[in-house]
Order: sequence, then C-alpha cells, then structure tokens
Amino acid sequence: MVYGNPCAVHLDPIEKKPFYHFLPTAGAFSIATAGCNLRCLYCQNWSISQFPPEQTQNVDLPPQKVVQYALQYQAPVIAYTYSEPTVFYEYMLATARLAREQGLRNVVISAGFINPDPLWELCRVVDAIKVDLKGYDEDFYRTVCQAELGPVLDTIRIIHESGIHLEIVNLVVPTLNDSLEQLRALARWLVHEISPDVPLHFTRFYPQYRLTNLPPTPVETLEKAWEIAAEEGVRFAYVGNVPGHPGNNTRCPVCGKNIIVREGFAVTEYHLQGGACGYCGEPIPGVWWPNAPASNPSLSYPGPLDQ
Repeated sequence: MVYGNPCAVHLDPIEKKPFYHFLPTAGAFSIATAGCNLRCLYCQNWSISQFPPEQTQNVDLPPQKVVQYALQYQAPVIAYTYSEPTVFYEYMLATARLAREQGLRNVVISAGFINPDPLWELCRVVDAIKVDLKGYDEDFYRTVCQAELGPVLDTIRIIHESGIHLEIVNLVVPTLNDSLEQLRALARWLVHEISPDVPLHFTRFYPQYRLTNLPPTPVETLEKAWEIAAEEGVRFAYVGNVPGHPGNNTRCPVCGKNIIVREGFAVTEYHLQGGACGYCGEPIPGVWWPNAPASNPSLSYPGPLDQ
C-alpha cells in the first residue's frame, strides 16, 4: 500500500532529525509514508503516522526517483523519517541499496520497534539510525505508546553491535516519563549497557494529538536530565527543541570547549579537525566531513517534483 507512495517529501538539514554527530550541515532528502506500528498518545507527526495511506496525500516516488532527486538537489543523505520507516521497510531497503550504489548515505529515524533479523539486514545498507527511546519504563510504553520497552532496548544493542552510527532521543513528557529516577536509569543503562559515547538528546515536548492537556516540558526539567546524564557518564548529552540553548552545542568531553555551535538547525561554529577536537585533539565519535563545512547549504527545492 505504501511502497513508492510517500506522503511527505522534504529537504531538511541533518540537524533536524536530530543527528548531531553525523555529517553536520548535510542536506537530507527526507521521505515518509503513512502509518506507524506504535500509537503514541503524544505523537508529533500524528497527521501522517496515525492514518492509513488511503487518507493521506501521496506522490508516486519509486526508489529510483528518490535517488534521482537526492542527487539533483545535491543532498548527500537520504533520510527515512517523520512517521515510522519500519512500516515502509521494503521501500526503504530498496531505496537505500540504490542510494549506496550512487555514493549517497542513508539514515533512519525510528522508534526501534522491529524484529532482529530485518534490523540486521537494514544495518547492512544504512549508515546511521536514530532511535526514539520513549522512556525507560515498561508501563509507560504499554499505556502511552501501545508498545514494549524490551524490543527497543534490543534494537539499540543490535545497532551498536552492527557498527553503524547511533543516536538516541528521549522526548520528555511532563508527568508521564519525566521522573528524575527514570531519566537517571535511562542514562545509566545507556552508559553501562551500550556506550558512553552514544549521543543522547533530551527533547522538549509540545502538546500534540491526544495530550493537548499537558504543558510543554519545562526547560528546567531538560536541563536536569542533561546534568543527570553527565553525572552518569554520558559524554555527549543534548537539550532539544529549545533553540539557542547551550545544550544544543557539542562540547569536548576533555577540555570542555564548544566544538560545534548550533543556532536552531544551523551550525555557526565548527572546531573539529579530522574528527578530533580542534583545541585539545581529543577524538570525537561520529561521522565527520574530511574538511570543516563552511555553513549550512541552501535547503530549498530548485523546483517542484517532476511527476
């Protein structure tokens, strides 16, 4: 039903996904189809993820066309995003294989609720996966997302074992998954079970879908999560959805200086040399350009999609 029929096609900065340690400033040709295998009550993209393809406005875009447009718009990355790429798995897999043949990178933005075998197959053809770890609580997953925590934790382990780039986002929802104990347990699990080098984003919730009765996440809560992550040994923690906050910047874990400064989705300072801190030489885990990017490229279409 969704193969070759995306309902969202955009050119985004890679920082929007968010990927902070993967080719900063890169343009990501982004696609999504209708549908999701979760039912999060607070879904930020509910208008496409919680509807079947018969009820969304779709375009005819087979894998070959996706790669063609990514090349035409000079986007070095194709992103499978917005809804849940697991739902359009076959479409994503075919596109990723063609993209790799053309020298493009592939990134996946997912809730991570997927079986191990197809995940291993996916890891062979993509370059990075960002997992939305909804919370570190089984009851929260079942009642708010209609899913389970265990398979998502297994997904994170497999991605890390595969060797491709991994980042994690936790959308902090007031009263539901914002307890300091849960945030600390999440950070501690990441450090001890996966790696302290995996970037961890604590993102601000805004009222959406069926949870419009809740307020936006207090910035103080995100800052506390940020501090807790550092206390537990996370080397690269971030505050998301708060433009201009210092928690958007990448700091060297050794010398403490800002090595990537961000304003919204734009990179304004870049102090990495060969994947290492430009100040003290500490290697910074990630996928980096061989030379420093000058600035974010123009991310506007040169024209409408040819149909």
